[in-house]
Amino acid sequence: MNDTKQQWFKDAKYGLFIHWGLYALLAGEYKGQKTDRIAEWIMNYLNIPVEEYRKLAADFNPVDFNADEIVRKAKEDWGMKYLVFTSKHHEGFAMYNSPCNDYNVVKATPYGKDILKQFRDACTKYDMKFGFYYSQAQDWDDPDGFMHTRDNSGKNFQRYLDEKCKPQLRELLTNYGEISLIWFDTPMGISIEQTQELIDLVKGIQPNCILNGRTGNHMGDYMTTGDNFIPRLPYEGDWEVPATVNDTWGFNKFDNNWKNPDDIIRMLLKISSRGGNYLLNIGPDALGNVPQGCVDVLDEVGRYVNDNSEAIFGTKRVGLYPYELEWAQFTQKDYKLYVHILQPRLRVELLNVANNVKEVYLVKDHSPLPYMVGKVCEGDSVIEVELPKELHEKKNYAICVEMEEKEPIFEDLKG
Repeated sequence: MNDTKQQWFKDAKYGLFIHWGLYALLAGEYKGQKTDRIAEWIMNYLNIPVEEYRKLAADFNPVDFNADEIVRKAKEDWGMKYLVFTSKHHEGFAMYNSPCNDYNVVKATPYGKDILKQFRDACTKYDMKFGFYYSQAQDWDDPDGFMHTRDNSGKNFQRYLDEKCKPQLRELLTNYGEISLIWFDTPMGISIEQTQELIDLVKGIQPNCILNGRTGNHMGDYMTTGDNFIPRLPYEGDWEVPATVNDTWGFNKFDNNWKNPDDIIRMLLKISSRGGNYLLNIGPDALGNVPQGCVDVLDEVGRYVNDNSEAIFGTKRVGLYPYELEWAQFTQKDYKLYVHILQPRLRVELLNVANNVKEVYLVKDHSPLPYMVGKVCEGDSVIEVELPKELHEKKNYAICVEMEEKEPIFEDLKG
């Protein structure tokens, strides 16, 4: 069972992922050819030569970028608890001032400012846990970095690790204060011994920094699921779902397929109820703007999160309830079962829940709700909660059932 031994991560539940790099300039299209895959992989998928791709740096000047405003919205408007930013994606370009490699945002672009430092400073200001993404195995700019769908057999991967990867990790871990999390990605052919080298380097500088599940060879501190995939059942230990608001991670001007806020709320609650964290991504454009369609979705989700924060953050894995509920999701804390109402209801009926109830209240304002505990005709336990008339046509709110018992008691189906 994966255990980060970091209470902040266990309680966090909802974080902001930010994919941003030179690929934002291409925005899903190179010389008239569109990629039908994720935009940040355009160099790989469209076979853009290194010398051509490097020319993008001369045009990267995100004059609209405002780290303070992005982090403020993430913390205050969207209710998120941690942030992970792409310090270097597979393209090999560093979004910070890297002394060991001039192919970076400070030295190679007209913008000339350290993007990662601006996010670091804003996270400190707003008391947001800060982490960075680093592509430890794939580096399409370095001749010895791995590249997906290519023959990597003749490469001196250890040279890349020793001369670029490890020096850059050391820079990131020593020049930017406390790093709460490192998000490694696509370990590909990295060996157990090489993975351990990276772990030893990280823990030797910042022992409390946690490493995600893609560190390599199943050696991370927590489990990372596949992109946009969640475990079907409650899952023990610490884990996280990386996910997108549309269909890509880096900015793609053609992708406006924004998810419905209701679907994101449901995903967040499913993940929380099954014991995990939801790391939801935004991809700023080349000027530094977060697409308005993305902002609109996250603003609406954020209203739910902030109104019902008690029922989301610091919750723990819920046991397996015997029924599938389309209209609700459960979360829980000790002595409290939270019922998130996702569709209009006249009353809440919790069949096969056999707890002794102390009180029931609306989470948003703690107003009490009338309830009844009993048995249905078939003999199964039931808790019925009467909802006030003003909620009968509403969706997306939560109630708390405070119990005498520490855990909810879910009865088995008897037929």
